[in-house]
Amino acid sequence: MGLRLVNQWLWDFWVVDDGHNYHLFYLQAPKSLIDGSLRHWNTSIGHAISGDLIHWTVLPDALKVGLPGEWDDYGTWTGSIIKCKDIWYLLYTGIKKSESGLIQRIGLATSDDLLHWTKYPYNPVLCADPKWYELFDPTFWHDQAWRDPWVFCHPQTGYFHALITARCAIGHPSGRGVIAHARSHDLIDWEVLPPLTQPGEFGDLEVPSLFKIKNRYYLLFSVLSTSHSQARLLRLGEEPVTGIHYMVADDLLGIFNLTTNKFLLGDPTDPMGLLYCGKTVQDRYGQWWFLASRLSYADNNFVGELINPISLSVDHQGNLILQR
Repeated sequence: MGLRLVNQWLWDFWVVDDGHNYHLFYLQAPKSLIDGSLRHWNTSIGHAISGDLIHWTVLPDALKVGLPGEWDDYGTWTGSIIKCKDIWYLLYTGIKKSESGLIQRIGLATSDDLLHWTKYPYNPVLCADPKWYELFDPTFWHDQAWRDPWVFCHPQTGYFHALITARCAIGHPSGRGVIAHARSHDLIDWEVLPPLTQPGEFGDLEVPSLFKIKNRYYLLFSVLSTSHSQARLLRLGEEPVTGIHYMVADDLLGIFNLTTNKFLLGDPTDPMGLLYCGKTVQDRYGQWWFLASRLSYADNNFVGELINPISLSVDHQGNLILQR
């Protein structure tokens, strides 16, 4: 079953390997809300630990919303974690109640043990730049997309890079979704750069993550059925589906492109249920595993749990294969 919490839903998540255990950080909200759509405005970041990606022990929560009036007083959303000089850095999304949660920004918290986190006093550290990206305009989109940072260190340059769910500043509103790009030398001061993907296919590309198998780089992301662009719908001529997609590049910094119009997982009639937020983990034997959150089954009732890992590989053409 993976991880199903008794009193909380979980959905977006990210995994950190400390060399001994796998740490799962996830968005959670109380099931007492009854209505799963209310979860986004009642979040905290939970924490669990595992030695095998199957059996999880829940630990104290990692992060809660800020005090009234602070930049993250309405929600602490998806992020990712990286280690630098014995300190763990968590980049995470925050929203503000006075803005009705409509403008997203990215902040920083640090820890020396993955258990106790301190928010950076000068948050947020990373905001959308209108030179490249769309700011809030309800005539174009329902919010200002600047969330779900995925952070990594470039092995050649030593710079830190963040991939971000965003929308570019030009093009048809239904297809402005891109993966934004930012760079930093210290994880605090960030330079916002042009996107690593082209617009046109989707309105939002959510919860991105990046990994390398053999000599190719794979960019996973998730898309709601309501976020397929008009151009994509006309081209494919089929009913849009919520699910997990990927793009491929030969270079770590792209540009990334779709190699197939098919999603990796996303059929709501699948016995596994409707899956979202796909992430990969390479174990200590070199095997790649795929994890995802289960949003619902065919009855559409929100479930909010983590699935068991699925073996991941690539075929001779470089396509991702899930061995269920």
